[in-house]
Amino acid sequence: MRDIEVAAGIIWRNGRFLAAQRPTDKPLEGYWEFPGGKLEGGESPAEALARELAEELGIGVRKAAFWQSLSHSYAERGFRVRLHFFHVTAFTGEPCPEEGQNLRWISPAEAAHLPFLPADAGVLAQLPPRGPGTAE
Repeated sequence: MRDIEVAAGIIWRNGRFLAAQRPTDKPLEGYWEFPGGKLEGGESPAEALARELAEELGIGVRKAAFWQSLSHSYAERGFRVRLHFFHVTAFTGEPCPEEGQNLRWISPAEAAHLPFLPADAGVLAQLPPRGPGTAE
């Protein structure tokens, strides 16, 4: 089974986070996810996050805090993903769908009604209701 390292950003604005829907030309199309992508040779998760968000959304990361890592097996597809999640609370630019993906600002409660990737779905219930640093 192939192992893949991924950095994922939970990008917050006004108590909502940015969800991206995988485009039709990518594996697992139609699922919603946290923006991010694969680590490239020698990159740290934080470096990969900054590069991926610039490429996918056209934004620059100003403030990101590592939150947690978890692994998920997609046995039917022959790979296991290790996700490194970051709360992104400050960024430059306005997110644009550079890869043709749908984007939506949603609350953690609204996320429960969207089909998220199985690897991402496990963290939805753990999100603070209005972003990091807010009361439960």
